[in-house]
Amino acid sequence: MKTDFEIAREASLLPINEIARQTGIPTEALEPYGKYIAKVPYRLIDDERVKKSNLILVTSITPTKSGNGKTTVSVGLALGMNRIGKKTMVALREPSLGPCFGMKGGAAGGGYAQVLPMEKINLHFTGDFHAITSANNMISALLDNYIYQHQDDGFGMKEVLWRRVLDVNDRNLRNIVTGLGGKTDGIVAEGGFDITPASEIMAIFCLAKDEDDLRRRIENVLLGITLEGRPFTVKDLGVAGSIVAILHDAIHPNLVQTTENTPALIHGGPFANIAHGCNSVMATKMAMTFSDYVITEAGFGADLGAEKFFDIKCRKAGIAPKLTVLVATAQALKMHGGVNEKEIKMPNPEGVRRGLANMDKHIANLQAFGQTVVVCLNRFATDTDEELAIVRHHCQQQGIGFAINTAFGEGGKGAEAFAQLVVETIENQPSAPLKLMYDDADDIETKVRKIAQKIYGANDVVLKPAARKKLTRIKELGLEHFPVCIAKTQYSFSEDAKAYGLPTNFDITIRDFVINTGSEMIVAVAGDMMRMPGLPKSPQAERIDVVNGVIEGLS
Repeated sequence: MKTDFEIAREASLLPINEIARQTGIPTEALEPYGKYIAKVPYRLIDDERVKKSNLILVTSITPTKSGNGKTTVSVGLALGMNRIGKKTMVALREPSLGPCFGMKGGAAGGGYAQVLPMEKINLHFTGDFHAITSANNMISALLDNYIYQHQDDGFGMKEVLWRRVLDVNDRNLRNIVTGLGGKTDGIVAEGGFDITPASEIMAIFCLAKDEDDLRRRIENVLLGITLEGRPFTVKDLGVAGSIVAILHDAIHPNLVQTTENTPALIHGGPFANIAHGCNSVMATKMAMTFSDYVITEAGFGADLGAEKFFDIKCRKAGIAPKLTVLVATAQALKMHGGVNEKEIKMPNPEGVRRGLANMDKHIANLQAFGQTVVVCLNRFATDTDEELAIVRHHCQQQGIGFAINTAFGEGGKGAEAFAQLVVETIENQPSAPLKLMYDDADDIETKVRKIAQKIYGANDVVLKPAARKKLTRIKELGLEHFPVCIAKTQYSFSEDAKAYGLPTNFDITIRDFVINTGSEMIVAVAGDMMRMPGLPKSPQAERIDVVNGVIEGLS
């Protein structure tokens, strides 16, 4: 089979104006970024049309380290639905340079189910990530300058909560000291970097409904606590307008296309293991404005991405999926069935059977939200018919819709049956009204405990002293009504990344809470989770190059 790059280069792309015309987006409103990319003004969102669209969430069982192919499935389903005559768009997150040059490579789908132009999407695209990074770090620079310039006035910070960000995996930047040097070089302070997808600016960017809401949220960002014990915000700093100016162009969703010229909106990119894991509300609502069916995805397994999609994004945006697709792979099922990760590409029907417990837990969790679930087996070349039949039979016994996706190798043709199943299920058995996992009125500790026990299957939640101290501050600030975003390993229901399958008899340890008053959520940091990832021993960067003027190695 041809490589992703060969397929991408051979695809016949249509001018972006033509893609817009297919959807009904006014071409005169577009802001083109070359021939095949354009910004679509968020003001075109029509909430009445949003209500009439059918939203489909794509999530997955607990993934392997190379993922389960949710983006490939999302794109493939969009291709298949358009082939059966349904007006469909896909709304996805923008890739981060961290994973692209770290462990996973690119994140624009794969094979004949890609969003294009792949190289631009995976790298700098329309500059949204750079704008978010710059906005975050501009706040850091302005805050440091404010402290420096007002020190003689008696102003000082007891605690600075704001951290810098960079869209690179760099463990050396997790903890740093700034202001070293002479007196004019600033005030010495401990600090650190998170990766850009973990920035509160990223979360604000993805949850804001418009530019006014963006400004309001940025003004509310808590930067630290003064010597007098008073919260100090961006509004106190007086720079919200300049931060909005940096993001002024970035807030508009990006229109691109698939390998089969299906319209796609790609915007925002928080990770689901350390952030809320969904593309922007504006992109989702834009797609729902101009399509009858919209496919979107939530990062990593359903215990992270889907839970946050429902409890944070849907809660705040007033949207809900008509159906959720749960992606599984035979390889992941074998890993969860106790097969050594080095051997999951080898036939092992019994390993698949044992791994079904992980899938069943995810199905039960999604159903607890009121969702109708369809399982999609993302087929790989090494899968056997016997292994696939085991999963099919298991789903049939439970009354769960089941389909095999082969869009990677066949494009939309390989997802037609899958698409037909999705449409028929929405028509005959759509999801019930969304049931959220906790109430706004629950305190933060209760919210975390409900997720840990009901979604992860934990016995209880253990709060470290630093976390308990933050809980006191959250109560004092009157922020207990915020939803929670748990930062946890993506490789297990537990906080142990190697506890595959369906772990039991474990606790979830919360070592800290991060107060996000702009994105209006509380991040609970579980176990040893880091908000700045490190690079593996052999990063993908070693395999990325420009050969004869063409970028290779991003897939």
